Amino acid sequence: MRHAVMAVFWGVVAVVATGAAQQSPQDYVGESSVHWHEIDTDWMRAFHHPMEGVEMGLDLRLREVFSRNMFTVSDRMEGDRHFQRIRPRWSLKWALDEDIDFNTRLIWEFWNWCRPEGFRRSTEFDEALFDWMNLQFRNAFDLPLTMTVGRQDIILGTGWLVLDGTPADGSRTIFFDAVRGTYQLSDTAKLDMIYIQQYDEEDKWLKPFNHDAVSDRRHLTQNQDEKGFILYLTNKVSEDFGFDAYYMFKKDKKSDWAKYWTKKGITQFGDDQETNVLGGRLFGNLDENWSYSAEAAYQFGRFRPDGGDFVDQRAFGTNNKLQYSFHDKLSNEVHIGYEYLSGDDPGTGKNEKFNTMWGDWPQYQRGGDLQSYIWTAEGATGEVSNLHRVGIGHSFKPHRQWTMATDYNLFWADENTFRDAVGYGYSRSGNFRGHMLTGLLTYQCCKNFRTEFLLDYFIPGGYYESPRGDQAYFARVNVEWTF
Repeated sequence: MRHAVMAVFWGVVAVVATGAAQQSPQDYVGESSVHWHEIDTDWMRAFHHPMEGVEMGLDLRLREVFSRNMFTVSDRMEGDRHFQRIRPRWSLKWALDEDIDFNTRLIWEFWNWCRPEGFRRSTEFDEALFDWMNLQFRNAFDLPLTMTVGRQDIILGTGWLVLDGTPADGSRTIFFDAVRGTYQLSDTAKLDMIYIQQYDEEDKWLKPFNHDAVSDRRHLTQNQDEKGFILYLTNKVSEDFGFDAYYMFKKDKKSDWAKYWTKKGITQFGDDQETNVLGGRLFGNLDENWSYSAEAAYQFGRFRPDGGDFVDQRAFGTNNKLQYSFHDKLSNEVHIGYEYLSGDDPGTGKNEKFNTMWGDWPQYQRGGDLQSYIWTAEGATGEVSNLHRVGIGHSFKPHRQWTMATDYNLFWADENTFRDAVGYGYSRSGNFRGHMLTGLLTYQCCKNFRTEFLLDYFIPGGYYESPRGDQAYFARVNVEWTF
């Protein structure tokens, strides 16, 4: 079964790659271009616009993953993993009125496991669900206001604090169940006003197809129910300067599922926490070569440790990048970055751990995918905190359709607190987490087809001790086709 699925997987990759290449008229000239146009345009148009006011879309992502020690940084505790992920999505947009749209998207991701040995060596066809289901109103109340009500994707700024509303299901979905109003203040400025209500259980709002609540296979958040409110001002003052300013509030409460297993003696992550955030970002160009982005956020509120009373929360984070673009034939670019996310100091009686809010995803400035997994023993997957990061990187285009990016990041812990918290494998005195090396090769022939080859390699430092502290890697081939 495993070999058959892999054969089908890579057979589909070959077919998709061939078909996608044929979708780019710029790759053909003369009679070939005319031939492509005559054959494909009619049925493609019929699919995308099946009736007046209705638009449909389809995309497919194929992913092959190899990894070692991605969760534990330990040969003894983990070892190799190898699996495939296949994710088709079908979307529909229906114009109900001149200023009212109904948007929906149905997603289905299934996995095929190859390793580790003794694990489920079969295909999990799993479930399908709607990750979009919303109504959008333009010119609401006769104002320059766009309102989106329901399940939707939300990305603010660079996505540092707001991008992924469903981190527990990986990159399958990133949606928010929310009400969003975007008010156009001027030609350059807009204000987003957002209310968010997320639940850990998948079937709280919309029950997925083939959902199995008994098996507890899928969760959306980090084992907590969440309410939030965001005010986010963006002003692109000129071509060379802009700024963001924001206030956020997020209330986390351990989900019923997390509480149940905690009572059974099986600790599950999930916070009881109320966090206020005041922050902002400056971005722009210093001249035709230099560009920058500088963001900082201060957090205050309260946090309740397991079995304890609420304590004050005070935390700080900053994320910065300076880039030089050569504007040469190879589009060479180099950058340097610094990021800080405060860790909890056990001697203060407060909680200083930076709350990543809705930013628990593999953020590019830290490397590739691996960096979001190696924190798992210290918190939830993707929940990066307690960090100093210094990074340098370079990218160039060896060919107009190819981009090669390399990054080198150095990680330090802000505090040494996790040995006592998680049991073993962490030093009481070492602060150097390690080296993260990342290479990403991207091929994009056109807007319809994209391929990525990613390799992350982590060399641990003195922050770890036996049985942790072994080298880790994450390798991924990603093929994405948009029809």
